[in-house]
Amino acid sequence: MAYKYITYEERERIGILTLNRPEKRNALGKAAELEMMDCFRKASEKRSVRVIIIRGNGPVFCSGHDKAEILNRPINDVREMFQTCVDMYALMHDIPQPIIAQVHGIAMAGGCHLVAGCDLAVAAEKGALFAMTGVKIGYNCSTPTVAVSRAIGQKKTLEMLFTGNFISAREALQYGLVNRVVPDEKLEEETWNLAKEIAQYSLKVLGIGKQHFYQQIDMPERQAYHYAKELMSSQALWPDAVEGMTAMNEKREPIWPEE
Repeated sequence: MAYKYITYEERERIGILTLNRPEKRNALGKAAELEMMDCFRKASEKRSVRVIIIRGNGPVFCSGHDKAEILNRPINDVREMFQTCVDMYALMHDIPQPIIAQVHGIAMAGGCHLVAGCDLAVAAEKGALFAMTGVKIGYNCSTPTVAVSRAIGQKKTLEMLFTGNFISAREALQYGLVNRVVPDEKLEEETWNLAKEIAQYSLKVLGIGKQHFYQQIDMPERQAYHYAKELMSSQALWPDAVEGMTAMNEKREPIWPEE
């Protein structure tokens, strides 16, 4: 698939997906999300990268869904677009690579959703701002609520929904929407450093850690422990675990089987 709304490159086992609609403030839509899904699927299949960074071209990280695909459109067209959105977020959780949002500017509505839907997020201290602004245009941010509420909890999510106000990067850090806040001029460097730290590890182990987290998070505690027990038991036989523990005993760097 040729990409129109995103660009993608790979360096040092890290994938870089750039939202590339600066003239539309990197608005999302069905076509853009299909391109992102194609990118995620190929990364999962090729396994040439161990981490993916999502960033935005232009002053805005992502302004949410393109209103031209919503206003005065047939309900089935709107439903189809949001089904694509839902499918994309499911895929983002399903692929083995951790996905990091590199947030340099405004992330509003579906853009805030994108940050919350990534596994990790690094935000620029001054430039990054986050909001669910649907209330201001008479259109509740229903799909963003799913991811945002799971990241920051009930009270703050409801406040964001009811007011549509922006929160700063520091507030986003306080409430758990992002992992790190860094000086604006160091955002790319610090995001890259985090990605490189993760990319040194086995993609198989990163993938099972991601899969386990998302599957156990909604389980009752007893069920989650049973699932974890079985997973820990089976992993003990994996070549990655054998190599990792052997390398530690031998005081050397591990050579992961996938390499």
